[in-house]
Amino acid sequence: MARALILVMDSVGIGAAPDAARYGDEGADTIGHIAEVCARGEADRVSLRAGRLRLPNLVELGLGEACRMATGRVPPGLEGDAAPIGRYGCAAEISKGKDTPSGHWELAGAPVLFDWGYFPRQVPCFAPELISALCQQANVPGLLGNCHASGTAIIAELGNEHVTTGKPICYTSADSVFQIAAHETSFGLARLYDVCAVARKLVDPLRIGRVIARPFVGSSTEGFVRTGNRRDYSVPPPAPTVLDHASMAGRCVLSVGKIGDIFAHRSTGRVLKANGNGALFDRTLEGMNALPDGGLLFANFVDFDTIHGHRRDPAGYAAALEDFDARIPAIRKMMRPDDIIVITADHGCDPTWRGTDHTREQVPVLLFGPSTGSGSLGRRETYADVAAAVSAHLALAPMSAGTARGMLHN
Repeated sequence: MARALILVMDSVGIGAAPDAARYGDEGADTIGHIAEVCARGEADRVSLRAGRLRLPNLVELGLGEACRMATGRVPPGLEGDAAPIGRYGCAAEISKGKDTPSGHWELAGAPVLFDWGYFPRQVPCFAPELISALCQQANVPGLLGNCHASGTAIIAELGNEHVTTGKPICYTSADSVFQIAAHETSFGLARLYDVCAVARKLVDPLRIGRVIARPFVGSSTEGFVRTGNRRDYSVPPPAPTVLDHASMAGRCVLSVGKIGDIFAHRSTGRVLKANGNGALFDRTLEGMNALPDGGLLFANFVDFDTIHGHRRDPAGYAAALEDFDARIPAIRKMMRPDDIIVITADHGCDPTWRGTDHTREQVPVLLFGPSTGSGSLGRRETYADVAAAVSAHLALAPMSAGTARGMLHN
């Protein structure tokens, strides 16, 4: 029986979506702009990387041609010497937003067709009633922040005051999110999780997509650093996903990285956690080795987004892409005759773009396997075509969104 893997390169967009202007992102192009920075020699780092962006394995699967489909051009360094061996295309998002849950849920067959709630840009950005209720119910002496902010910047600014006062740092972004940062030692990791659980219930009426625990360590003298113990408290998807269909059919489901959190742990099966893209790839290989016939593995590789995209670090992003690319031969060697793998993304986060938020972009859809053949998938009108193709390949119940037409066979 067939198996399927969905690998999400978090934030690896390939050019502005058709509706990008509505989001202030017309002209954004995560991969294209990183490639241009590399071609100009502006992403060279001693012992890290140098020269043009080099992604030979992704290019062999069709990444360069997917970029051409999305923008009309192949980014420098991504030109292929031969026709791609996989099936390639680009997909636009129909969900309202450019956030992580919306992108992943749509990839899984459940587009977000309602409007999320967002916090205003003003300072303070959280209503006094929300803050009062959180302080009372979570038993904290007050809150710091109360604004839109970069996570790394705000812990550098307020980390010492937080340690001194015991007040957690609360902030938001352009996404539908309420983020709470606290020191793992002085405040306590379990206590931070408890505070986030209280916040989750309080922001439900506001249609906020996620509450995120952002633990950190360090001191004012050595600096504060976020740890890998982040936890997302999401609302569940609005409709059945391919994960639900697989679980209801009694199939094995493996979730790598933050997939469990993104889907509110609904039908996410066994969760394989790790910190960092390299470790996440290790766990993906581990999961693939254990995945039985008929199984589904869904993985997220978060470093592109959190470590490099939001921090507007093109050089680091380029190095992370090259590291990911170098691991692809290992996963291809483990494929069985009826396996398919889809490499895609959930949104963009152009590190050359203004601000620090996600960018509304098209994403690559690279589908390959020993029996899939090669050629163009075309422009897909929704990310949900990924779920439709996976569902069809695994002989699961049809998805309510998306189409598998033209995805699996020439």
